[in-house]
Amino acid sequence: MSGISSKWLYLFVLSLIWGSSFILIKKSLLGLTPYQLGALRVVITGLFLFAMGFKSIKSIKPSNWKWLIISGILGSFIPSFFFAIAETEIDSAVVSVLNSLVPLNAILLGFAVFKITSTKRQIIGVIIGFIGTAILILKGANLNPSQNYWYAIFVILSTLMYATNVNIIKKYLQNVKPLAIATGNFVGIFVPAVIVLFFTDFFSVETFNQPHFKMAMLYVIILSFFGTALAKILFNRLVQISTPVFASSVTYLMPIVALMWGFLDGETFSWIQGFASIIILFGVYLSHKKSN
Repeated sequence: MSGISSKWLYLFVLSLIWGSSFILIKKSLLGLTPYQLGALRVVITGLFLFAMGFKSIKSIKPSNWKWLIISGILGSFIPSFFFAIAETEIDSAVVSVLNSLVPLNAILLGFAVFKITSTKRQIIGVIIGFIGTAILILKGANLNPSQNYWYAIFVILSTLMYATNVNIIKKYLQNVKPLAIATGNFVGIFVPAVIVLFFTDFFSVETFNQPHFKMAMLYVIILSFFGTALAKILFNRLVQISTPVFASSVTYLMPIVALMWGFLDGETFSWIQGFASIIILFGVYLSHKKSN
């Protein structure tokens, strides 16, 4: 398979997996607290990755470990909690659209931190994207007055972390195998997640007796294996065979999948929010469209 066709295949598969992650988070929260969900997601994913990629750890150079741990914290640990917290107040479809800010933040951080030059078109795309974000959040707050849209901050902060992570992988971990990156990430964050899980009273009779506990655990396992373990390996490979901005553009297709799941689950989404979503995606498109 050629490099061009393989990167598009990776992009399509990732969009299906991650686009479905938001509804899985929502369903998991029916029987778990956001902190339990975030910690479980890291722990279960870590177990999957250790089983698949433990041998790959030997190929990691000592100089890579600092960046692997930072990558794990920014790309998996903190966002696992932040997305769960956000979905306690905001519909999963809206969260998926806000997640589309990752490519825009990849450009901003690439320019500000990693000294990657930006064009005028990219800057305009970033501005347009954030205008769409403001409309989406403000309209969502009006449409759903019972929801606290200040929780959108958790999603926006997560997109900044994801954007930093893709630049780290591209600049400092280019020569590390994708499975080794994913496994190394969770070597650094597995124990902290277990500690957090212990302090959330997860191992209590009250938690196990929750009416939706069994189904919530099933959703978390699916989310952890496909949405985190498998997806991280695919994403790391995509970053290596393409660019950070192209890899981040998986967020083009994710909202389509997430909106479909949200609609089936009875979430409301106005035409103005739809228009704001198009503005965001247009900003993302414009920000990394090649000049003629």
